[in-house]
Amino acid sequence: MSEKVMEQAKRAKAAARQMSSIGTDVKNRALLSMANSLSMNSEKIQSENAFDIEAGRLHGLSEAMLDRALLNHDRIEAMAEGLRQIAALPDPIGEVICGSRRPNGLEMQKVRVPLGVIGIIYESRPNVTADAAGLCLKAGNATILRGGSEAFRSNMLLAKLCSEASEGAGIPADAIQMIETTDREAALALMQAEGWVDVLIPRGGDKLKKSVLENSRVPVLTSLGGNCHTFIDASADLEMASEIAFNAKVSRPSVCNAMETLLVHREAAKNLLPALCKRLHEAGVEIRGCERTKNLYREASPALESD
Repeated sequence: MSEKVMEQAKRAKAAARQMSSIGTDVKNRALLSMANSLSMNSEKIQSENAFDIEAGRLHGLSEAMLDRALLNHDRIEAMAEGLRQIAALPDPIGEVICGSRRPNGLEMQKVRVPLGVIGIIYESRPNVTADAAGLCLKAGNATILRGGSEAFRSNMLLAKLCSEASEGAGIPADAIQMIETTDREAALALMQAEGWVDVLIPRGGDKLKKSVLENSRVPVLTSLGGNCHTFIDASADLEMASEIAFNAKVSRPSVCNAMETLLVHREAAKNLLPALCKRLHEAGVEIRGCERTKNLYREASPALESD
C-alpha cells in the first residue's frame, strides 16, 4: 500500500510541474468541463452514493453522518455550480502581491506561485472531492485526495469524473488523483511522502487533525476546532435576525458551519429570545443558556463551562 501511494505521489509531482505553466483559459475550461460532467452524470453519482448510504446505515452511522454523506440532485448541482464559480474567480497565479525597489536598484516582488502537490485527507462529505480538486486545479496544483469510508464509492466516481473531464480539457492525467482505499496505512503513507507531497490538508474532526499533525513528515495546513457564533446586535432588524439565526441552526445541523452559539445583545434579548428559543425548541434544538437566558426562556437548561 505504501509503495502504491508513493507511486501516486511521484506521478502527481510530475503533473505539478506541468500544472505550474498551464494558462488560465485551459484551467477554466477544465473546471467548466468538470462541472458539466457532474451534472450529466447526476443519476450515476446518486446510484453510487446510495450504496454508501446503505453501507453507512448497516455500520450504525448517525443520521447526521448519513446526511453529510448524502448526495441528491440538488447537492450535485451545487457541486457543479461551485466549480463554475471557481472558474469565474481571478487566476491567483502570477499575481504580484507587493514589491519594492532597493537603494541599489534591485527590484523585489512577492508573487503568487503554485504550492505543487497538495494532499487532502477528509471525512464524510463527498462534495469535498469536487471542491478540493477544483480549488487545487485553479491554483495550478496537483492534488491527491483521500476520502473517508462513509462516501468511498461516491468519492471514487467523483474523482474519476473530474480527472477525465479535466484531462480532456488539457490538464495532466495525474493532476487529480484519489487514493483507492480507506486503509489507515494509505493515509499514513501520504503523511510520510516527504519531498513528493508539498503540503497536507486534513479536513474533518479533531481526531483526524490530531493524527495528521502527529504523524506527518509533510508540512500541514489545518484549522483549529470551531464554535460557530451568530451575534445579534441591539441595532439589528429582529425579525430578519430571528430568521437568520433559525436558518443557521436548523436548515442543516449536520454541517460543520451550523450555528453552535447564539449571542444576543442584552438590549435585544427581551424582545427576541423568548419567541426564537421556543421556535428552535419546537424544531428539535436543545437550548442551553446563562441565567439571563433562563430568565427569558425558562425551559432552557443551564449552560456549563464545558459547553
